[in-house]
Amino acid sequence: MSERQALTRGIRRWLVFFIVCLVLSGLTAFPLVTELRWTEDLLSASASPVPEHFPGLMEWITRVREGLDTIDREQPFMLYGTDWLAFAHLVIAVAFYGPYRDPVRNIWVIEFGMIACAGIIPLALICGPIRGIPFWWSVIDMSFGVFGVIPLLIVRRMIKRLEALEQAAAAAPVPAAA
Repeated sequence: MSERQALTRGIRRWLVFFIVCLVLSGLTAFPLVTELRWTEDLLSASASPVPEHFPGLMEWITRVREGLDTIDREQPFMLYGTDWLAFAHLVIAVAFYGPYRDPVRNIWVIEFGMIACAGIIPLALICGPIRGIPFWWSVIDMSFGVFGVIPLLIVRRMIKRLEALEQAAAAAPVPAAA
């Protein structure tokens, strides 16, 4: 396998991983009410160490679940916002098909994703306190940007190497036919 093929294969593997993560993140935004009920049940089970060792986490999960239950019961249209959040994740995942097909030409999508990952940090730091989100939860939200940018940095570096290989191949003299 040539270096070009190996780079393309590596780029595609990382992109598939990133796309799958985006899709899963998006899909989990649809059933929030049910997910929070399951999470609270799991964390409050008798075998769980969470209530004893992480009471703040347990209180937060219960508060969020109660809030979602109230919204679901009294103002279900408010959950439409999380449907749009889910949709946005799915649409962004589709955008990464461009670099999958032609990494060098579509490197801008990777850079856009890196900017979006960086944007998570100020969003969490500004909007978290405004919305009454505990700081430790904002740190969890910010970790999505930190961990999300890692595969994109790897892919961008690989695309730059692929681009250099393609430029070198285009600049190489073509041997004369005998």
